[in-house]
Amino acid sequence: MTHSDEGKIEISVPLLVDQNGFFGRECPQEKCKKYFKVLPGTGLKETDHCICPYCGYKGSNPEFFTPDQIKRVHTAAMNVAYDKVKQMLGRWNDGLKPRGRYGMDIAMRIKDGAPQQLHIYSEKDLETTVECNNCTLKYSVYGVFAFCPDCGQHNSQQIFYKDLEVIGRSLDIAESSEKEIRELMIEAAVDKCVSSFDGFGRELCRLVSDKTRQDSGKSTFSFQNLTGANTNFQKLSGAELKTGIHDDEWQILVLNFQKRHLFAHKKGVIDQEYIDKTGDYSAVVGRKVSLSIEEIRRIIPILRNLADYMLRSIPKQMCGEIQVEGKES
Repeated sequence: MTHSDEGKIEISVPLLVDQNGFFGRECPQEKCKKYFKVLPGTGLKETDHCICPYCGYKGSNPEFFTPDQIKRVHTAAMNVAYDKVKQMLGRWNDGLKPRGRYGMDIAMRIKDGAPQQLHIYSEKDLETTVECNNCTLKYSVYGVFAFCPDCGQHNSQQIFYKDLEVIGRSLDIAESSEKEIRELMIEAAVDKCVSSFDGFGRELCRLVSDKTRQDSGKSTFSFQNLTGANTNFQKLSGAELKTGIHDDEWQILVLNFQKRHLFAHKKGVIDQEYIDKTGDYSAVVGRKVSLSIEEIRRIIPILRNLADYMLRSIPKQMCGEIQVEGKES
């Protein structure tokens, strides 16, 4: 506790962290009020601001105190105030002398009491922990996608890249697995490729919709069907998805996205719709479609290039600070 030049009392109150050292924060915006955590000592040094990872609001650090943290500080302040009042009244009482005709004496007694215990709380468990690849801040959020609370960079590309990396590692395991397990892992890998790309595309559309105040329905665009995604993305950005990669790469994606559709909805059994959409006339209706580890390894870099192209196609001011790491294909 210290005294400032203006006579104000400054107190230091230790705030609590979780078992990994993360410190709770809460967005002050009434429409958001969402909770997240950051790890002190990581990220930008000596920042005087914080950014909500959910809505992107930027404000001063004190604005992001959680209700539990504020209650703890208030408890400490009340204890200090009690001590100061006690000291003040004690000095005043000691200075009183008998006065008046009858020499009456006035005294005030203050009962000693135990200080109020500082408010104790625990930080909440969250679903996703990210280390920003731009400023190295470690932070935790609900869901998956978020803005970095320090530098404001959005993590959509970072999360997508991480998903593709994990898929690649799962294929390494699949290669040395027995046939039945290998087949299940291959099906899971192509499903993860499609769902991760779909999540990335939807989040990108949501950011654009929020920034431009366009119809929020654009955030529900599906990227599991590439033909529909190509049309919708062109409406949103003015650029076609398919122009971001080579024609043969686009056809490889279409083929494998349709194979994923068969595994998800038809147990992998070929139907006429699959042949019509892919042009795979070597396929036989009623038979199970083939899918290899090599095919999935081929589509992983194509998806990376396509994601980079999507980010380059949308002006930065429309979707926030999203760092593009890839190069044009």
